[in-house]
Amino acid sequence: MALPSNDSTTPVSEFLLILLPNFQSCLLFLLAMGANTTLLITIQLEASLHQPLYYLLSLLSLLDIVLCLTVSPKVLAIFWFGLRLISFPACFLQMFIMNSFLPMESCTFMVMAYDRYVAVCHPLRYPSIITNQFVAKASVFIVVRNALFTAPIPILTSLLHYCGKNVIENCICANLSVSRLSCDNFTLNRIYQFVAGWTLLGLDFILIFLSYTFILRAVLRFKAEGAAVKARKKVPMDILILFNVLHYLSPPALSPIACGFQTKELKQEFQKLLQRGLSKHGRDSL
Repeated sequence: MALPSNDSTTPVSEFLLILLPNFQSCLLFLLAMGANTTLLITIQLEASLHQPLYYLLSLLSLLDIVLCLTVSPKVLAIFWFGLRLISFPACFLQMFIMNSFLPMESCTFMVMAYDRYVAVCHPLRYPSIITNQFVAKASVFIVVRNALFTAPIPILTSLLHYCGKNVIENCICANLSVSRLSCDNFTLNRIYQFVAGWTLLGLDFILIFLSYTFILRAVLRFKAEGAAVKARKKVPMDILILFNVLHYLSPPALSPIACGFQTKELKQEFQKLLQRGLSKHGRDSL
């Protein structure tokens, strides 16, 4: 293990974030909150959307909201008020949520891909396989798997000895940005993050790819043109899941827009909800 820095032996109790976020980043966080909140409210209020696929979309939106609430307040505080200091506990909590919730989103995309595989390839068995109980078990699996595998990342980083520089060249507490400030050797930390990250994301990507490979094969095997058209309607909507999981740091605002509001049912129910709201507002104003 490396010796402490000769520049300073004073323990560091807080970090200073020096990278100023741009206006587009702040706007994107606000857009993410609005899009995800709208999706959650629509699914909650419309009984016709109380189905397994939309429960998974709700979970995806909830994960995005937690990510936004973890990062955006500090980013906005830096952008608007120049409040760059962040405490040790807050920094490592932010690091844990970022490292665990992003793979949780990837895992949710994987479960949604399996949902579409069953819907297209085994439609008669879909109601008995994809149930509310299945969604509940899948949700527990998503949270537990990724929390357990990513928890060592902030733990290992917090155990490092910080005795000198406390300036993080970032606007968030990214693991490697923080680890570089330590006086110790952080090779183990870096290797674990690399292996855990690519194992979780790589496994999810492989399973998603396999699911859509089977879906496309099923579409090509359909003999009746009507059945093929019906199946193809499912594929373009859900193939977006495959593209979203490719972007490990894709903006949270894209998830509900790309996956949620591409579904015909959700768009229709959102329009009905909006029309009812406008009608009620019109009656109240009279």
